Amino acid sequence: MNGRVNRTRPPGRGWPPLRNRLTLRARLTVVYGGLLLLAGMILLGVTYVLVDQRMPRPVEATQSGSFSGATGASGADRVVPADSVQLQALVLDVQQEVRASAMESLLTQGGVALLLVSVVAVTAGWLIAGRALQPLHRITATASRIAGADGAGRGLHERIALQGPADEVRELADTFDLMLERLDRSFDGQRRFVANASHELRTPLAVNRALLELAVTRSDATPELRQLGESLLVVNGRHERLIDGLLTLADSENAVTERVPVDLAKIAAHVLDLSTEGPSVAVHRELATAPTAGDPVLLERLTQNLVENAVRHNLPAGGWLSVRTGQAGGRVELEVTNTGPVVAPYETETIFQPFRRLRRDRVDGRGFGLGLSIVRAVAGAHDGAVSAQPRDGGGLVVTVTLPVDDALARPQLRSAATPAGRRLPDAKPH
Repeated sequence: MNGRVNRTRPPGRGWPPLRNRLTLRARLTVVYGGLLLLAGMILLGVTYVLVDQRMPRPVEATQSGSFSGATGASGADRVVPADSVQLQALVLDVQQEVRASAMESLLTQGGVALLLVSVVAVTAGWLIAGRALQPLHRITATASRIAGADGAGRGLHERIALQGPADEVRELADTFDLMLERLDRSFDGQRRFVANASHELRTPLAVNRALLELAVTRSDATPELRQLGESLLVVNGRHERLIDGLLTLADSENAVTERVPVDLAKIAAHVLDLSTEGPSVAVHRELATAPTAGDPVLLERLTQNLVENAVRHNLPAGGWLSVRTGQAGGRVELEVTNTGPVVAPYETETIFQPFRRLRRDRVDGRGFGLGLSIVRAVAGAHDGAVSAQPRDGGGLVVTVTLPVDDALARPQLRSAATPAGRRLPDAKPH
């Protein structure tokens, strides 16, 4: 025994009970219809007994020619001639037939009426149950939208705001709204703390950089002092880039409210054109028009981080990267593909977590592990998404999808190609 619970269905057992497979609306409809059918059957049975008791009993003829079972005003048997026995038998048969036909008609027609009323009742019960469950559907839809929002804390500003009587469903909705409000305040406070702390740390780091630069440029500075100052400047620069990354991450986790039309193809071309300081890897461009709307600065940072990540995690020699933009399925796409080490599919999600990198719990000296975290945050702030897939032979294919901006959409796609021999320099860690 390893302590693991076997949750599979035991042999010989069938599916779970029907009540566990029916929706709440279906169960309420069954309850409504079942109760009405039961009440109708009881009413029909009581009516049958009462009618049976009120129906007159048929008279019975004796061999002597007298009728028994029917009494006159005096309550004694009434004597009739013996030659009318056959007529009496005929009357008795007619009375019995009429009684049986009346009771049979009562059961048949009552059953048909009960069946029709039950069908109407089940239909009405289905509609009434759906009407009664509408507030629950509203709560479920709100919870689904919040759970499906990209980014931590995004979507928590939404409220149910259910109107109606102060019943149990209204109490549930109000409690859910209260929980959302507290979570929203908590996430907002966390983002504000990161932003404020980052802003407060920028000033002393800038002062430290100025003092170190002044110390290493003095004419009487010793070689040891200059070497120490240069090392401290490197450390101070890393800290400044870390603070800048934290600020960008905090800002990009908020939804972008003011958006302007931009073309991802132009942004990608601009980012690639700026990277011309030295050879590193071959770059392939396939830039078709990709019109979207958003913050151009954040979208440029998104593209820059993808390119820098593709360069940093590439092969030492003979590597390449490809940048592609275009439209597909009513969305615009930015795809960055690179060569590099082989990546397992289950490890791709790790690279999107802050301060973490592939096959490492912590980052090393080449970066801080914020690049792709910022990419995902920026994409989420623009109602987009980002995904990474391992490339056959090593490397990654990172794809960003964003909504199409109809104002910039054109029927013809423009493409800009660059020779495969173009080189991109090593990107600086952010």
